[in-house]
Amino acid sequence: MAKKPVGAKVWIIPDSYLPDQSTGELKSHESACVLNLKSRPAKVKLTVYFKDREPLGGFEVTCPPLRTVHIRLETLKNRRGEGIPVAKPMGLKVESDVAVVVQHTRLDTTQPALALMTTMAFPLR
Repeated sequence: MAKKPVGAKVWIIPDSYLPDQSTGELKSHESACVLNLKSRPAKVKLTVYFKDREPLGGFEVTCPPLRTVHIRLETLKNRRGEGIPVAKPMGLKVESDVAVVVQHTRLDTTQPALALMTTMAFPLR
């Protein structure tokens, strides 16, 4: 029996948000966690989509073979040195040149009762 392929090359995260404030010692953040089960590096590209402005692209990360990388969205800079703006609702497209698995995680510390959420991204192909 043939092995079922694991992962996809395009993933969608329809809801993302970088708060402009945090409380306490933990900083609010969001991550796209990529797992590469292949024997070669995955070249990962992120495009950010907004409600009221053009998409922002040019974010690139490499995930080594048989490894994982946690992409903290607030630390990303694209080829033009631009970061992802805070306090703007957004969605993400994650593209890879090899099939990977993508998970989205949010830590919200905008109030003392912090919230942690994680979910699998939606695989397209």
